[in-house]
Formats: sequence, structure tokens, C-alpha cells
Amino acid sequence: MTSTLDPQQIEQISNYDGEKRLKYSIKEMVAQREIWILTDEHGCVMLNTEDEDCVPVWPHQEFAQAWATGEWEECKPEAISLNKWHSRWSYGLEEDELSVVVFPNQNEEGVILFPDEFDFELKKQASKAR
Repeated sequence: MTSTLDPQQIEQISNYDGEKRLKYSIKEMVAQREIWILTDEHGCVMLNTEDEDCVPVWPHQEFAQAWATGEWEECKPEAISLNKWHSRWSYGLEEDELSVVVFPNQNEEGVILFPDEFDFELKKQASKAR
């Protein structure tokens, strides 16, 4: 159910601040019914902060793909269905004590949420969308 974005939309959305990117992401993830991550031969790409290890997630393939440069150029965007996210990923991330960084920009800035907080935001948006 992926929709493509034109370069102007990508640039405009990429320049949103962290909170606006979070709101945009939650809305789009629910509308598209998928969440994008980056993977390589070792699994899911991770970002590390001083306090936490995070899985970066994006609302569209184009944003994930834009991250696949430099040390991550071998990485491939992968879509995870919303159902699979709710049934497996949220629990798995909590078990592994990982957080989610939503739509990090090129400076690695994004809103960090615990998996249950991210799940809550997705479900809250889904209930609004009905």
C-alpha cells in the first residue's frame, strides 16, 4: 500500500522538526499500514545514544533509503506491516530493552520512544482514523 513521494515533498517533510516528523510518521504509518526499517545481513540497523540503543523507523521507503549511505550503504529498506509490528516487534523490542527513534533526520535527531509508547501512539492514531 506504499505511496511514493516526489522530491519536493521529501525535502519539505525532511525539514520538519522532530515533533512534527513524529506526528507525520504516526499518521502515515497508520494510513499506509506499514513501518519502514533498514536491515543488513546482521538484521535491523540500530542507533546508539548515550542512554539507549534504538531502532530507527520511517514512514516511507524513501526516507529509510536516504539513510542507506556511508557505513550503511549495504542496508536495504524493509517494510513491516502494522499487524506484525504490534504482534511481534513491540514485545521483542521491550524484551531486548530497545527503544524506537521515529524518523531520525540526517543529523540522527528524532523522537525516542519506548516500544509501548510508540505502540500507544500508533493505536491512538488508528482509532482516530476509523
